[in-house]
Parts: sequence; structure tokens; C-alpha cells
Amino acid sequence: MADTIFDVVILGGGPAGYTCGIRAAQYGLKVALVDANDRLGGTCLLWGCIPTKAMLFSAELWDHLKHADRYGIDVQPPKLNWKNVLARKDDVITRHTKGLDFLMKKNKITTFKGFGKLTGPAKDGVHTIDVKLSDGKPETIKAKKVVLATGSDARVLPGYKPDDTILTNYEILKIAEAPKSLIVIGSGAVGVEFASIFKSFGAEVTILEVLPRIVPVEDEEISKELLRQFKKREIEVNLSIKDTKIEKNKNGALVTWTDANGKPQSKQAEKVLMAVGRSPRTEGIGLEKTSIKPERGFVMTNQWQETTEPGVYAIGDIVGGLPQLAHVGSMAGLVVAARIAGKYAKPINRTRIPGCTYTEPQVASVGLTEAQAKEKGYTVKVGKFPFVGNSKATILDAHDGFVKVVTDAKYGEILGVHIIGPYATEIISECVTAIELEATVEEMMFTIHAHPTVAEALLDAFSSVEGKAVNV
Repeated sequence: MADTIFDVVILGGGPAGYTCGIRAAQYGLKVALVDANDRLGGTCLLWGCIPTKAMLFSAELWDHLKHADRYGIDVQPPKLNWKNVLARKDDVITRHTKGLDFLMKKNKITTFKGFGKLTGPAKDGVHTIDVKLSDGKPETIKAKKVVLATGSDARVLPGYKPDDTILTNYEILKIAEAPKSLIVIGSGAVGVEFASIFKSFGAEVTILEVLPRIVPVEDEEISKELLRQFKKREIEVNLSIKDTKIEKNKNGALVTWTDANGKPQSKQAEKVLMAVGRSPRTEGIGLEKTSIKPERGFVMTNQWQETTEPGVYAIGDIVGGLPQLAHVGSMAGLVVAARIAGKYAKPINRTRIPGCTYTEPQVASVGLTEAQAKEKGYTVKVGKFPFVGNSKATILDAHDGFVKVVTDAKYGEILGVHIIGPYATEIISECVTAIELEATVEEMMFTIHAHPTVAEALLDAFSSVEGKAVNV
């Protein structure tokens, strides 16, 4: 490939990288993609978003089966087949990795399985990437533009390494049996999702969080409601803890910590999951040979995802200042592809990024929380609608939770929407669209919603801002 000059080469085959590559190819650009894994898809498809949601769906079905008589269905006592839960998860992954292979061929994207790194600034407008292929052979790729999309790895607490007892999101997807007890350190999306999964499968689950509330990036009322629901499900949650230590033993591990009152606490569990964030994967990719200076490992970019090195872009989990979410990386990839091709593009607006947590109940949000809106100086007007007033929620036997709408009292602008309840991660898209198009509460109050649907709760929630919700 030494004589071929690509229009763009992308390092990383996760959602950010492959989305960027496909769109760039659709624009008619000649694209190369380098990925170090044996299959495309990155953390999201192989060890993150997709496999966890497959397991969450199995957990949801399991919860329904345990109470099948409530829905008029008589069944023999259901039995959990953990081996088949994992097999279905793997089948979902395989289907989509094969789909990505097809899309690479369809869009004429040249793929290299190996580890790529920058060799320095462009010469005569052409960048050179050195690749160590998976078979150990070297390869050289030349391109006019480079996109860094190398992803992230799970963080672990200092002094510990993942094994068959102390787990990250990677190891926990491969355990041979569902544990009878699990301690989860961290209550962000990863932590609470796995807590929800294994509680459904019958484990005794304990969550440890250093901050004063769970899902701390969410609106405070959402955090409070999820905590209430977790306690209702008998998931033990410990907040404002510190000094966490893990000591492995023959029965798993003993975890000790200091609680919010300064008292020492301890708990034994078969498995311990570390869900304490993710580290950008930027070591060894040649940044030191460029003008790019990482901040805490993250690559900083401007609004168009351009780095300080001319012709080099960064997207996905390695970018500082943006949430480490697959859909953020994918959109960044679309923005970069359009910019390189000279097509229309819009930069990512952080206040219009949806966040979804697939627990039971689900959590989803977009825009400003109530506290953030007040901090920005808005005169805030809030509306809330409980799912207990929604007929589809009654059909689903999912009454818990609510929709909260945060608005600017002066103009009726929708500043944020926060949902906890059934199908929250699906219906949030309407709210993203409303904010993206700068819809007002008044306009959303006269937007027809089909009946009966969970989405109708949004109509009542927008109406509740003006004190005019019909169904409560």
C-alpha cells in the first residue's frame, strides 16, 4: 500500500471510526480503516453497549417470567440458563460484526487488522501511518487526512488488576456462572446497569459510590427516584463512601470502606465489578511525534474535531470535553467525514446529547438539569408527569417514574427533559428533536401523540409546565 494515497485513514473500528469511514466513503472518498481487534465494532459492540443490552433484555424477560401469572400466563417455574444467556449475547455480537464486514466491502473501505500510529507531521500534504499487522508484519499507509478513533479502556482502582474475581465490563461478560453476590464500585451507567442485570438474575447486589448520589450526571430528582427504585428491588446502595479496599479470598473478595458517617464497613461477595470510568486509549499512537499534547490522556479538539496537528482529527472516547458515549462518537465521525469531503456539517452541541441508562426502570435525559439551568441564570419553570397517569404504563405494569421538563419561563424554551420509567431510552429521541429544533412548550402541547403509548406521557409532561396535564 506504500504507493496508494488514501483520502482519509481512520485509526479505530468502533462506532466513531466505522461510522466516519462509511460516511466518508459515501461522499466518494477513498478510505482506509485500521483496527487492532480481531473484529470490528470496538468496545461498544464487543464488550459494552450491545452485549450489556442483550443481557438486560434477558433480565427483563426473566423478571416477567417470574410473575407470568400476573399477565394471565401459567408456566412451569422458569429456570435460568446462564450458558444460553451468554450464547445469545454472543450471537447478537456476531451478527453485527458480520454486518460491519459487509458494510466495509459494500463501501469499498480498505481495512487493516493491526495497530497503527502516527509517524509525524504531513509531508507535502500526505500523512504516513505505520501499522503493525496482527500477523506481526509491518505496513505503511499514506493519507491526506487522519482520524484518531482509538477508543477507551476500563479504569481500575490503583493497585488492582482485573482477574476472575475483580472484574471490569470486559471480564464480567465472560464469567462462567451468574454470581450469587456482587459488589459494584461506581454508580454511573455501567455500574447501575450491571447491578440491575444481576439483581434480576437473583444476586445479592451492593453498590458503592464516592459521590452523594447515584447516576450523578443526571438531574437530582432522577437520581433520587432511581435510588428509591433500587432500594425497592433490595439493591443495597452506599453513598459518599471512601477508602475502598479489596481483599481476595477463597470465597471471592472482602471489600471494606468508610461510610458517610466515617464508620468502617465491610462486605463479602463472590465478584467485584469496577465501574469507575474509562481511560482514553492514546498511548503508543505516535502523538509525541506531532503537536498534539494530551490532557490527562485525552486529545483536545475544536468544534470540528480538529486537533492541533494539521490534517489530524479526533473522535470518540479519546476526545476531551465530550461524553464518552457511542452515539457522540458516531456523530463526531459524521461531522468529520462531511468536513473532509467539503459537505454541510453541524458541530456537536453538548446540550443536545441524549444520555441513556438501561436499568430497570430506564433513565434517559437531554439538555440542562434544573440545577444547571438555574446556574446559567435562567428563570426556570418545571413540569412533571408521573407514569402512573399513563395508560400504556398500566398495560406494561410499569407505573414507577416520571417525566420532568425544564424550561425557560420567559420564552417557553425547552431547556432539558429527564425521564425515569418505561421505554425512557426510546422516547427521549422526541425530546432531542424538540430541543434541536428549538420547539417551545406551547408547540409541544399541540403535537399529537398516538394513544395508547408511553410517549403520550411527554404530551402530559410538556402540558404540566403550564399546569395543564390532562391525565393527573
